[in-house]
Amino acid sequence: MVDSRYFALVPAAGVGARLGANCPKQYLPLAGKPMLLHVLETFAASPAIAHCFVVVSAEDAYIDEVIAASSALTGRVTVLRHGGATRHESVLNGLQQIRQQLRDDDWVLVHDAARPGLSESLIGKLIAALRDDPVGGLLALPVVDTLKRDDTDARVAETVPRAGLWGAQTPQMFRYALLRRALEEVAEVTDEASAIEALGLAPRLVEGSVRNFKVTLPQDIALAELLLKGMS
Repeated sequence: MVDSRYFALVPAAGVGARLGANCPKQYLPLAGKPMLLHVLETFAASPAIAHCFVVVSAEDAYIDEVIAASSALTGRVTVLRHGGATRHESVLNGLQQIRQQLRDDDWVLVHDAARPGLSESLIGKLIAALRDDPVGGLLALPVVDTLKRDDTDARVAETVPRAGLWGAQTPQMFRYALLRRALEEVAEVTDEASAIEALGLAPRLVEGSVRNFKVTLPQDIALAELLLKGMS
């Protein structure tokens, strides 16, 4: 039996509207390099990852410069200009484009371009936890804050019990054939694990790291920069 391989797929076709920047947020500079470059170099440096694919929009005017700026990406990263209007579309389009290069039982690690705090150790932890899992899974963190549900007037309607609740992170890791089938059959999901769940399967939760947070709002930029400088 041939061992399964591990591939990274990074959807990076978003525009980052909530950040209010003058370029897509994945290209904003953080600790001396574009946010997306941190992600791509981390995957490129991981010996467990056979190859990394990044999915951008057909009109992307930044990716070529980013790839050319880092010799570490040479031969390790392929750009797919088939990004869609949503994350779901971009990931599915990417999976369809790499069909001839992957076997059905190869693993795909889908990671947000806006999570620059990913580390090689987290990639290794995820792979070690899931390599023999029948479903796959994702990095996530147990919820530690008290949760409130609001009413229509921004007042507390109720306190939501946090026991058993986790905040999903990425990478989310599933076998190629299963992930593609899930995304082809299930629309309107915000992450890959939700599509797998809709098939009646239960992805495994692997504890991630607070460093692996998603840059979404303007104030996240300064925090991400501090964390990245601390990791260097």
